[in-house]
Amino acid sequence: MLELFTSLFLLIGGVFALIGSIGLARLPDLFTRLHGPTKATTLGVGGILIASMLHFGGQGNGLSVHELLVTLFLFTTAPVSAYLVARTMLHLSGKSVDTGTGRQGISDKETS
Repeated sequence: MLELFTSLFLLIGGVFALIGSIGLARLPDLFTRLHGPTKATTLGVGGILIASMLHFGGQGNGLSVHELLVTLFLFTTAPVSAYLVARTMLHLSGKSVDTGTGRQGISDKETS
């Protein structure tokens, strides 16, 4: 039964990580690309870490602190780094770049 839950969390984590990676590659500009790694990929790695906790905890070694620390670090740093990247982009240029055409879009800051 434990193997079933471990496999389920691995599959869920893998699907979320795949969706986040596809979003990072396919979305048009920096601001929308930030959603892939900060939301979906974070949930994907969280699912994989839960599967790791279940697997190694079920072997009789007890609850591993390593996975809890990695999860805490990931859930703390991913949103903060995305916020800093977005604020830096707004501060430097305020423009979003459309990768399909190579043209720069006009932000709200420039229209007012």
